[in-house]
Amino acid sequence: MRNTLSSGHHVIDIDGIQQSFYVTGQGPVIVVHPGGPGIHWQYLRMGFLERHFTMLYLEPIGTGGSGRLAEHPHGYTVERFAKQLGRFLETLDLSEVVLLGHSHGGFVIQQHTIDHPDRVSAMILYSSSAVTGSDFMAAAANGVESFADRYPVEGPAVLRAWQSVPNMSSDDDYTKIMRDLLPVYFADGVREKLDLEALRSRIKATILIGNNEPFDVRKKLQGLSVPVLVLVGDHDFICGPKRGKNLHDSCSNSELVHFAQSGHFAHLEQPEEFLSAVLAFFEAHKLVSR
Repeated sequence: MRNTLSSGHHVIDIDGIQQSFYVTGQGPVIVVHPGGPGIHWQYLRMGFLERHFTMLYLEPIGTGGSGRLAEHPHGYTVERFAKQLGRFLETLDLSEVVLLGHSHGGFVIQQHTIDHPDRVSAMILYSSSAVTGSDFMAAAANGVESFADRYPVEGPAVLRAWQSVPNMSSDDDYTKIMRDLLPVYFADGVREKLDLEALRSRIKATILIGNNEPFDVRKKLQGLSVPVLVLVGDHDFICGPKRGKNLHDSCSNSELVHFAQSGHFAHLEQPEEFLSAVLAFFEAHKLVSR
């Protein structure tokens, strides 16, 4: 199905579920899985990488033009997303592929690579983690509270949005929460230079529910030999330096790159440095997706 790598929007059937994706750019293929779960892909578009790579942006099942599971909004576990990713790559006949996962998308590509290490030539784990759980969420909550203390004008709205997460009951609720939370995801002093209103308009979210089990693949990552590029923003309140180092230490063949002036979205905060890190990684490992 190589024609599906032509530029534009494509929809294919995978085991009875529609899979929507977008292709743009030219060069070696990078398959991109956005975060969430349930955050639509548009926020993650990276034009600066499209000048060097064929970027294949997935719309994860449950979001956008992709199909919903029969038990929607339930059933969206990391394992289920990873299975979908694997079947997607099989259907497109993509082998030895480079995968880029942001945040929760990083969980998905880690799980897929653990399940099928022979099909992946490299992972780019961007603002992600190898483990979640109560400590993970407690640290994130502390980060939100710290932000609220530093910014008495915009902080209270961010804190209210964070505290309302357990009570959201609709896609509109989820979208509003993510838009209201947006300031805390950026480094202090950087977000003021960005057009947050334009970014907010690009954030859309769908409630997707998994099994609420903590994610922990640290031991399983140690057995992988594929090259891994770990990208972490030093001011990321949820997947910051501690998570990045832990992820790096869990991999046997990884490189850790810090973005000193970034939070959770280094592709927006430091795009030139982001591009340089990816280009250097491809060059160092002579990566060419097939």
